Amino acid sequence: MSAPAVTIHYVGEEKQPLVVIDNFAADPDTLRAAAGAQAFDPAAHHYPGVRAPLPATYLPTQLAALTDILRSVFDRGGAADVIDASFSMVTTPAADLSIRQRLPHCDAFGADRIALVHYLAPQGGDGTAFFRHRSTGFETLDEVRAPIFFGQLDAELRYGGVPPAAYIAGDTPLFERTMAVAARYNRAVLYPSYLLHSGAIAPGAVLSDDPARGRLTITAFLSVA
Repeated sequence: MSAPAVTIHYVGEEKQPLVVIDNFAADPDTLRAAAGAQAFDPAAHHYPGVRAPLPATYLPTQLAALTDILRSVFDRGGAADVIDASFSMVTTPAADLSIRQRLPHCDAFGADRIALVHYLAPQGGDGTAFFRHRSTGFETLDEVRAPIFFGQLDAELRYGGVPPAAYIAGDTPLFERTMAVAARYNRAVLYPSYLLHSGAIAPGAVLSDDPARGRLTITAFLSVA
């Protein structure tokens, strides 16, 4: 297996850091095999799919490898606490998406929160896209911005209509895509959880709940002092 290759990007006008790491795990095939042995259950927190537990060794190994990146790129030098982590697969058909699932979202409002997505589908598949809300110009949401954003978005949906039943992957009347990270086998992406983002699920994507066929990822949410 090749050594990890790290690329740093800065997203949109707000220049938030984003890190892409290729060849992230030493043995991604073993991770895929572990996913195939798990029972997946419907996900909570509006995730449009299913989730399953990770092998116990995954997070300690990978977090140790991320220490320098968290310090130098995200300016977080303290201990990393895991808020949530799991195997994840997007499985919800576009016609069944809730309104919230058709829009970009953020996972937390604090600067201490970092999101990790580790792509484990050998065929690559769908990556992750990042967005700017056109009317407010917001690319990130904190405790101050959130009520402004949600108030404006509610008015836009109330008077302009809800978005069509589809995953958001590109520009729309309400949101402009600022960046997209392509999925690649054993690639990981890290970014601040308060960036507006969405899985960039293409029309016609395979939405299988079989880890051998579906959009298998590991998603983790960290709190880093």
